[in-house]
Amino acid sequence: MSSSQKDTTLDHGYDLRAALRFLSQHPGQLRRSAEPVDPNAELAGVYRHVGAGTPVLPPTTIGPAMLFEKVKGFDDFRVVTGVMASRERVALLLDTPKEKLGDRFRQAVDNPIPPIKIDGPALCQQVVVTKDIDVRKLVPAPTNTPDDAGPFFTMGLVRATDPETGKHDVTIHRMCIQGKDEISIFFAPGRHIDAFRQKAEAQGKSLPISVSIGLDPAVYIGACFEAPTTPLGFDELSIAGSIRQRPVELVKCVTQNEYAIANAEVVIEGELLPNVRVVEDQNSKTGHAMPEFPGYNGPANPSLPLIKVTAITHREKPILQTIVGPGEEHVNLAGPPTEASIYRLVEQAMPGRLQNVYAHTAGGGKFLAILQFKKLTAGDEGRQRQAALTAFAAYSELKNVILVDDDVDIFNTNDVLWAMQTRYQGDIDTIFIPDVICHPLDPSQDPEYSRTISKHGNSCKTIFDCTAPWKMKEAFTRAQFVDVDLKKFLVEPTTPLEL
Repeated sequence: MSSSQKDTTLDHGYDLRAALRFLSQHPGQLRRSAEPVDPNAELAGVYRHVGAGTPVLPPTTIGPAMLFEKVKGFDDFRVVTGVMASRERVALLLDTPKEKLGDRFRQAVDNPIPPIKIDGPALCQQVVVTKDIDVRKLVPAPTNTPDDAGPFFTMGLVRATDPETGKHDVTIHRMCIQGKDEISIFFAPGRHIDAFRQKAEAQGKSLPISVSIGLDPAVYIGACFEAPTTPLGFDELSIAGSIRQRPVELVKCVTQNEYAIANAEVVIEGELLPNVRVVEDQNSKTGHAMPEFPGYNGPANPSLPLIKVTAITHREKPILQTIVGPGEEHVNLAGPPTEASIYRLVEQAMPGRLQNVYAHTAGGGKFLAILQFKKLTAGDEGRQRQAALTAFAAYSELKNVILVDDDVDIFNTNDVLWAMQTRYQGDIDTIFIPDVICHPLDPSQDPEYSRTISKHGNSCKTIFDCTAPWKMKEAFTRAQFVDVDLKKFLVEPTTPLEL
């Protein structure tokens, strides 16, 4: 038995199945369905109501993960979604207070444990298909809506190697099935694997890749870090290794000179072809890709690189992991890395001032950060705004920063909005930074929306300073209540209620 095949019943952090077993022991964290579900729009339509969360079109809510045990057209496969669609659930899975997730990942970046390679075959290679490949018939990739470009893999962790330096990278990208052995892949600007692809293409060569699906949540979240926190050549799998205090295990692919996550549920092996592009919606012709994290249908890309699939391997009775495009699960994939990146850089610049960071749900874990800042002396007035500027440097896709004092609960939106109503004046506490590169999936970041934007994907970044001025701090002291022993007052009387 290889090290990847050890019993993980008591270790919820090792693979997806162990995580699901762990969640099943905690009421309200996992729901199972034995009703056959159609992966074409129906599955996402169900989870919209069960637990997708904002910004999915209401009615929606934050709820349990959901395991669909019967999928129409696929006898052996099961599909799970929403594993990370709750900050509380992520905290439970990572054994970390929900308020401290960003700090936990910040420490992991600074104390990485690199992955290791094991001898195969591993769990992800219990079943191997290398001939007569038809991805459409082998794996139940869902569509989110009837307007999707096609079936998408939304939780595929892509791994590739820099053809010049030999450095590795892992990232998650949307991948649309285009044919029996062809999958398109969308790279947002600046993604490291796209840089690897461009280097290989310049040499007229394909880029070998693996796509691992169905993983430990620590692996997925760790993979969502971006530069400058994780520069080109930084292996994000080492973050997950640090979180778990054990290295992530890799196994050699069966058809490609690349490695995959050894205990993944499904692995797609293939190569990114040089000088080949496809229209993303060439099969559906809807004009849309799929619902993206800002809550809107992303436009179909007219020219995307193409993966030629050379093998599909998977575990016995595999579980395909997927995500509803927008919603709380994306927030918890992107949010902790955003928080960690901001916390790390601001703490280096001004130690002890930044108390916490929250990448708010409304921004998909990317666009909106709330910074809790503590002014220690009169000389700190203005440093809170410097902290906001540093946050923009730490995470380029950040659009808005709200600054609050250390007496404000940043995870309570009502408390944050209270600070905005009583510690903020729009004409002096709003700082605009126009026409800065941000994110192309926000439809407002376009010259047609604002004359100050020079190109699509640029934005006016904004700081809302909702901290009380130091010179007036006494006027902003919140009413103080008496500390009490609460427990004894919350014991229900056993006598009947008399009114």
